[in-house]
Amino acid sequence: MDGVLIIDKPAGMTSHDVVARVRRIIGERRVGHTGTLDPFATGVLVMLVGRATRLAQFLSGAEKEYEAVIRLGYATDTGDVTGVRVISPSPHAERGSGGEVGNAQPHPQYLPPAGEGSIPDIAGIRAAMALLTGEIEQVPPMYSAKKIAGRKLYEHARRGEEIERQPVRVTISEFELLTQGEWEPNEDGAVDLRARVVCSAGTYIRTLAEDLGKRLGIGAHVAELRRTRAGRFSIENALTLEEIAERTASASLAQALISPRDALSHLPLIELDEEQARRTVHGIDLLLADDEARSWIQGDSIRMTNHGELIAIGTFDANSNTVHPAAVLRTG
Repeated sequence: MDGVLIIDKPAGMTSHDVVARVRRIIGERRVGHTGTLDPFATGVLVMLVGRATRLAQFLSGAEKEYEAVIRLGYATDTGDVTGVRVISPSPHAERGSGGEVGNAQPHPQYLPPAGEGSIPDIAGIRAAMALLTGEIEQVPPMYSAKKIAGRKLYEHARRGEEIERQPVRVTISEFELLTQGEWEPNEDGAVDLRARVVCSAGTYIRTLAEDLGKRLGIGAHVAELRRTRAGRFSIENALTLEEIAERTASASLAQALISPRDALSHLPLIELDEEQARRTVHGIDLLLADDEARSWIQGDSIRMTNHGELIAIGTFDANSNTVHPAAVLRTG
């Protein structure tokens, strides 16, 4: 069983948990994913099965699309709804009742429950969103799986350690406000806004929400997050874990698998004859005819197929006009 499954990840599970569950359901040890989702988040998780696990590097950098509820009114230490509510300038202050951080002075970004008029109007919010669109810099959050000096940042955060992080350039193609008209404050005075984000791989929506709050002068965090698309894979084609189990039990799961060839349909393709396929499987570079490279450029990834089956992903070398098999799927 080789191919790609699109999973609708439920809330409350890590991406690793979903991988382990799929392994147990389908009875296949070789299962991986192309990009994590936070435990509280839901939506598209691209799962690679069997020999398709060798394709992760060609799919993980795909553009992502999300729908989020951004809560304006207060920040949290994690940047999302799972964190501790921050109303103190000191991240190391003792926690008071209700899980809040207790201190006499309110956090400068905290919106008090009685702070009517502190939430900007739609025009102001859209203007702030526009300033966060395009190529921007983000500082990775402390509560993230990014590794520095061999340790994940959240491991430092849980120990109360703050680690210096370098900003990373990401692209926000679209940052759209979905909430229309007037909105009603929550019981605590915070306001929930629905937003849509289209962004490059590696973007932290939690950080984007916090940065939006900073531009508005208000604490902010992500209350809900749903990934609706990863590359060409959409939530409309995703299956729940329950549906995966049902299809496995009825021996119909293969119909839901996207073939490795189709999963990489965004890459150019070259069809190999039998001798070329044999040499490719053994890692031998393919020498192209002068007109075969077409508009390919140095370093392009190329699908290499034989009778329609993807046998390898190659890397184009413009200097030698060859394709080197970088990831071989067929064996023997």
